[in-house]
Amino acid sequence: MTAKWGVISQELMKRGILVTTGVKQKLLSIEHPIQVLEQGPKIGFQRGMLTTELLDQMILESKSNNEQKNISQPIGRTIAPIHDPEPVKIQYRNNLPDWREKDFSGIATDVDNDILVHYDITGNSTTEGKMSHIQACFNDRLNSIRKMIVKNSRLPRKPQEIGRLNTEYRRYQGYENLAVAIGLVNGPRHTKNGHLLFALEDETGEMNCLLTIRQGDDRDRMHEQVVQAGLMPDDVLGVSGSFSQTGDIFYVDDLFFPMKDRHEKQAAHAGISAAFLSDIHLGSKTFLEAQWHKMVRWFHADPLAKTIKYLVLSGDCVDGVGIYPGQDKELAIPDFYRQYSLFAQMLEELPDWVECVMLPGNHDAVRPAEPQPTFGKEIQQDYNKTTFVGNPCDFSLHDVRILSYHGKSIDDFVAGLRTVTYAEPVEAMRQMLRRRHLAPQWGGKTPLSPEVEDGLVIREVPDIFVTGHVHGHACMDFRGTTLICSSTWQDQTSYQKMLGFQPKPCMLTVVNLQSHETTSIPFA
Repeated sequence: MTAKWGVISQELMKRGILVTTGVKQKLLSIEHPIQVLEQGPKIGFQRGMLTTELLDQMILESKSNNEQKNISQPIGRTIAPIHDPEPVKIQYRNNLPDWREKDFSGIATDVDNDILVHYDITGNSTTEGKMSHIQACFNDRLNSIRKMIVKNSRLPRKPQEIGRLNTEYRRYQGYENLAVAIGLVNGPRHTKNGHLLFALEDETGEMNCLLTIRQGDDRDRMHEQVVQAGLMPDDVLGVSGSFSQTGDIFYVDDLFFPMKDRHEKQAAHAGISAAFLSDIHLGSKTFLEAQWHKMVRWFHADPLAKTIKYLVLSGDCVDGVGIYPGQDKELAIPDFYRQYSLFAQMLEELPDWVECVMLPGNHDAVRPAEPQPTFGKEIQQDYNKTTFVGNPCDFSLHDVRILSYHGKSIDDFVAGLRTVTYAEPVEAMRQMLRRRHLAPQWGGKTPLSPEVEDGLVIREVPDIFVTGHVHGHACMDFRGTTLICSSTWQDQTSYQKMLGFQPKPCMLTVVNLQSHETTSIPFA
């Protein structure tokens, strides 16, 4: 009975029809319910709420036309074949409170493509990996984020050079004699008493800072959060406070991050939508092929899909070859270029009105060091309707600013901050925005390219910030920016089983670029 209703619900979804419990039971009792539903246009019923009276008319129309003998294939053929284990059949969220038609009002075919790239390292990488280039990269980071801190934070006074503060430390002793500095964090660590100790350096010098746990009336929520979480190496932040009597310790009274309090989103002129996915991992034995085809059918039939103009793919669309030891045992397609070619064919199955934006990740055939340039011409040649960009990429769709980043540095945030976990990767995204930097730590789990202009600084706050990499799923607002942790299309891997990590696959996140309303459609 469940299987039969799964078929019927697919047909109802395709036709945009809602039913009551009574109508559902009556449909289940009919021998050929799909044929009955096909009679709707003949009685003047196209979509909306199907009543018992309308259903009776459709049954009579079906009988009078004697169409039962014309069935060419079993009912089950209306769904793409599902491989073992068969995914649980789901109720698609059509015409339900999850999304309202007025919030997703545009039709994608009525609007031309409007993609404007603001930043992409492709063709703009100039580094040779020299020490001078590393220094230039950090100087650019420090200067760029310093300006943001001065602009967006309420500093109690003008910041001073650290070298000068060290020389004049006696002027800045006691609670009434505050000093302010902005610099790069070095060697953050917690003391045995739970306090946070770190060095802060700029172009002129370095000073040892102590952020203590506050008690009683001095307790501050933001202060406590930083002490609890810790800091990332190479963070750029501001501090205010005073020196110890000997000048060897700077007691931090307050911290200042470059993130402004609230961002005001831009809105597109048309009510079209963008959808977001990541980590397809085509070529892996755990790629969820049946669920992909289910999504393709949804794109062709669902009214919400008609609003989707863009599909943003945030890296690792293929599983790659030789990415980690023993990967060959987990590959269904062991050829790199074959993986990309087949993925191109899969994208061709999407409706003509969908434009794809595709960037690389750590499994892709580009340099591992970030920022990563886009794919080579030998890969791009198989693709149509696809805009190739680097990782990260700052671009606009119809004036809505989007920052897409694969998210490799989430590994560093999990290792470096106590409050970030793989189970809640969106917290890493919040921390990136607070710091206005995607991957602050040099020499961690994320390889970085020392560009003269640091390409991982978040120079403009995006309206939508999207990552992938960790195979989770989340969609929420943070200070006016929509955060999207894109879902994967890969089942649990052997490595994830070993770690006890359960991915959240086959969730398509849809954001309307005009209303900024969001919904997530499950396909597994």
